[in-house]
Amino acid sequence: MYDVSLLQLLLIGVAGLTTAVIGGVAGYGTGALMPLVLVPIVGAEPVVPIIAIAAIFNNFSRATVFRNQVDWRRVPLVLLPALPTCVLGAFLYTRLDGRGALIVIGTMLVASVPLRRVLKTRGVRLGPAGLAASATGWGVLVGGTSGAGIILISMLMAAGLEGAAVIATDAAISTVTGLLKFSVFGASGVVTAQVLAIGLMMGIIAIPGAWLAKRLVEHLPIKVHTAILDAMVILGGAAMLIRAVAY
Repeated sequence: MYDVSLLQLLLIGVAGLTTAVIGGVAGYGTGALMPLVLVPIVGAEPVVPIIAIAAIFNNFSRATVFRNQVDWRRVPLVLLPALPTCVLGAFLYTRLDGRGALIVIGTMLVASVPLRRVLKTRGVRLGPAGLAASATGWGVLVGGTSGAGIILISMLMAAGLEGAAVIATDAAISTVTGLLKFSVFGASGVVTAQVLAIGLMMGIIAIPGAWLAKRLVEHLPIKVHTAILDAMVILGGAAMLIRAVAY
């Protein structure tokens, strides 16, 4: 159990809306950045369940706004192999203690940035079979960590998607995996009343972010934003690993 003040709730709400806009513009950001706000307030253990709840609202609203750009051919190519391993990843996360959660989340954040850059630099291209194979491994990560959306974005881009189609297809896929993670966390007893309340608050506040992001998506300099975001993700992940060592 943990006590959250009104000021801390306000901070979580503002961060939730901000990262929802960032996620709507870049395709990722909520799962990568919100742990930087949540971990100091609630600890590491409830972070992934909280973000999973909020992500259902966030991704569904984003998928609705960008619905005409969803690539429905690639959605099942990712979901069918990813769903079983997503369950496995979510279950394994429920077995972690506070230090283990810090290590998993921190490592995921730090590793996600160079991995995305390597895939982009090498011009990796994924056909249907390659996308499905990649989705199998991604399922474990998305089930048990926060910030794995960065990898899904890289996978979809490597499969040939561009622009709004990447954001829309990612949102459609992530809505389903979010519902599945919530089911596993609920059955495992890690979704307490506080986790549910904070997750719902973040999710509801984040809904307008999808509409704001749609207005910004063609005007924001993505390269500058991505560089800032990557730096924040790496620094935040490193800070969590340092905290884990001293836990």
